[in-house]
Order: sequence, then structure tokens, then C-alpha cells
Amino acid sequence: MRLILNVIWLVLCGLWMALGYVVAGVICCILIVTIPFGLASFRIAAYALWPFGRTVVDRRDAGAASTIGNVIWFLFAGLWLAIGHVVTGVALCITIIGIPLGVANFKMIPVSLMPLGKEIVELP
Repeated sequence: MRLILNVIWLVLCGLWMALGYVVAGVICCILIVTIPFGLASFRIAAYALWPFGRTVVDRRDAGAASTIGNVIWFLFAGLWLAIGHVVTGVALCITIIGIPLGVANFKMIPVSLMPLGKEIVELP
């Protein structure tokens, strides 16, 4: 079932959302100081491409630097990526088949707003 959902996700919204994260990551890596933001963006891009069967958990070693970084990320990229998830999620929820995909899009909003201090893990 995960494979079917991931393939449908990839076609309907995963590719576009991952592309948004890649663009944000490239821009962050061009500016040398924001390379950690770029790396986090690339991690989330891989998650946005194939989300079913994986989840996001908090890292235990995340501290104050992650919180400060998340505030900066929110202002420059997180808000725009979250708006993309909301728009895509609403569009997917219009059809009955797209409702699980729309819900998955809504579940990705917190990690798009605050990616630092998070880790993507495989579900058993």
C-alpha cells in the first residue's frame, strides 16, 4: 500500500514540493553561512518525494542553535513552503482519492516550518 501511495504522491505533488525544497536548499548553499539550512532542505526534499513509510522525529541533541535557526528558516523559506503544502493539500482533498495525500501534505507542514532539530526515520 505504501508503494502505491508513494507513486501517486510522486505524480500528483511530491515532485513539485521536492523541487521547492531543492530550490530553497540550493539558494541556502550558495550563501555560505546558511549551508546547514540547505542540508536540512535537501533532507526534507527527499522526504517530500517519498513520504509514506517514514516519519519525522525530534533529535535529542537539538538545542538552542536549532531553535534560533528554525526562526530564521521560518522567516525566509519555511512560511512559503508551508503555504505550498496547504495549497497542495487543499487541492488534493477535493477528490476522495486525494484525501489521504492531502492529509499527508498537512502533516508535512510542521517540518517545513521548523526543519532543524528533526530527523526522518523509516517506519517498521
